[in-house]
Amino acid sequence: MTPSISHKLLYLVILKKKVEWLTEQLRAKDFTVSAIHGDLDQEKRNGILNEFRSGSSRILITTDLLARGIDVHGVSLVINYDLPRNFEKYIHRIGRSGRFGRKGVAVNLISTDDFQTMGELEKFYNTKIEEMPAHIADLL
Repeated sequence: MTPSISHKLLYLVILKKKVEWLTEQLRAKDFTVSAIHGDLDQEKRNGILNEFRSGSSRILITTDLLARGIDVHGVSLVINYDLPRNFEKYIHRIGRSGRFGRKGVAVNLISTDDFQTMGELEKFYNTKIEEMPAHIADLL
């Protein structure tokens, strides 16, 4: 999905090296991508976050560094590229989308190795996480 002018996309991953890898993969496919992780100094992180907030970058890849306490208008889609190891972080991750009264969607990318973890996550939050519908674009 290519974000439209009014949408921003946030990828959340666990490891810094996966932030770097995913950023390289998307840039190789000509996406304009920003990336933040804890090894960047605060000034650099602020600059990257300002680019994302302003819309000059519509895709941001980050570790859980931004999973909590950062408000960015216009994030309509959060992709959990990795499930968080700490289940309490999950709600903060998905809460980055649909803020300020807007619609938002969170997508979990999982493999068969993640099925047990997904079940544990559903049990932790006493909810059922539905499979992504075919009409995902209608939800944004």
